[in-house]
Amino acid sequence: MAFEERTLTCVECNNGFAFTVEEQQYHSEKGYTNDPKRCPSCRESRRSDRNTTRYGGGGPREMHSVTCAQCGKDAEVPFRPRGDKPVYCSDCYNKVRESGGGGRSY
Repeated sequence: MAFEERTLTCVECNNGFAFTVEEQQYHSEKGYTNDPKRCPSCRESRRSDRNTTRYGGGGPREMHSVTCAQCGKDAEVPFRPRGDKPVYCSDCYNKVRESGGGGRSY
């Protein structure tokens, strides 16, 4: 298949960008059937936004107040308790974990 450089329009910034012969060959080798939708700079920005969110860089963790199912102390956990499993303070959680009990609790 013969490839020719083409100019595509980015869906994010509406600027034109080159879809080079080398990039088209790479897409073909990888089995990609769609042309890229974003220019290289918007693609990079999207990747960095996604990685920041995925790996915890998106701000402080939301904590939830709970009452420990073991000792009754107030505690905070980094997940929203569903009510179907006991939730522990960190001290009781460590004791339960060491004794072989478990579940997704703090």
